[in-house]
Amino acid sequence: MEQRRLRIGVAGLGRAFSLMLPTFLQDPRVQLVAACDPREEARQQFAADFNARTYTDVQDLAEDPNVEAIYVASPHQFHAQHTEIAAARGKHVLVEKPMALNAADCDRMIAACRAANVHLIVGHCHSFDTPYRRTRELIRSGDFGAVKMIQAFNYTDYLYRPRRPEELMTAEGGGAVFSQAAHQVDIVRMLASSRATRLRASVGRWDPLRPTEGAYSALIWFENGAYASLSYNGYGHFNSDEWTGWIGEMGDHLNPDAYGSARKRLATIASAEDEAKLKAAGTYGGAAYKQPSWAAEEPARSHQHFGPVIVSCERADLRPLPDSVVVYGDKQRETLALSRPTVPRAEVIDELYDAVILGQAPLHDGEWAKGTLEICIAILKSSETGTDVLL
Repeated sequence: MEQRRLRIGVAGLGRAFSLMLPTFLQDPRVQLVAACDPREEARQQFAADFNARTYTDVQDLAEDPNVEAIYVASPHQFHAQHTEIAAARGKHVLVEKPMALNAADCDRMIAACRAANVHLIVGHCHSFDTPYRRTRELIRSGDFGAVKMIQAFNYTDYLYRPRRPEELMTAEGGGAVFSQAAHQVDIVRMLASSRATRLRASVGRWDPLRPTEGAYSALIWFENGAYASLSYNGYGHFNSDEWTGWIGEMGDHLNPDAYGSARKRLATIASAEDEAKLKAAGTYGGAAYKQPSWAAEEPARSHQHFGPVIVSCERADLRPLPDSVVVYGDKQRETLALSRPTVPRAEVIDELYDAVILGQAPLHDGEWAKGTLEICIAILKSSETGTDVLL
């Protein structure tokens, strides 16, 4: 019997949508049927690519009777409003991280979806990635004892990629904490399988021309006695993909000789307006946009990831990698290979499809994502006050 396809409308055809597009193109369980975006060129390309309706406003998208679920991929500051609009029209919601910019907005989003009896799932976030999920399965097997310590670190050129002005303003949802910490926080929460109770953190703002957080470190304690250390640096020097065999965040092989490319390109830009135009040009519908290609049989294709992670249990250290999980046990080291992905980020569609079509409760629901956001906000608060924050 042919599998029923879930009909999805997209709110926002920017960078987040560009990264999810290979998933929508490859996964037979979903179909893109409509979209909204303020940019005419993006709407035109979507209509041509998918023979689908387009709108300028999310309200009109939510009114479309052919749309079953809305993927909210608009800028961070619009997530709450767009989720409420979707829920009010009976649409299930897949919303990008961060879920919102404060806990009150999260509560409104959760309440709106509950009142409408629709599912709310927050993603993509890298805790969906198979290497971390497989690691959680190994922990839950009990073979290695309790989790005691988690190390997660990532060094990228995040801060020097083209940005809109608000992406360099923390109050508007910009910076490494709102944009990047959600990945690491989600990963360590899932692996610890316990409630976070206390946090101490410091953030880095080291470039006056990019006046938001480009780095952070945090130590998080959990109720079960485990603790996690998180560090992120987006200042474009060391690249921690060097420690994952030069397999990048998206699962493809990187060229080490491309060192410094983000900084070099940014140095050619004269103004913030020009930088915003450069970003728009490279996203869906833009003049420099390149349609994604994704083939599972490509030898370079591995699972997505968010930098090196090591989980220390009582009787082993577990190291998730883009193509395997390495177990460093008491007596031997074992590499557990992972099957190559056939669809990028298929794990996101797994949760969305199973929730909407099969009625299964998702892991990455609103309450889960609110917990992650509260930790991200606590990172900023702890750095500002120089004190521990109770969670």
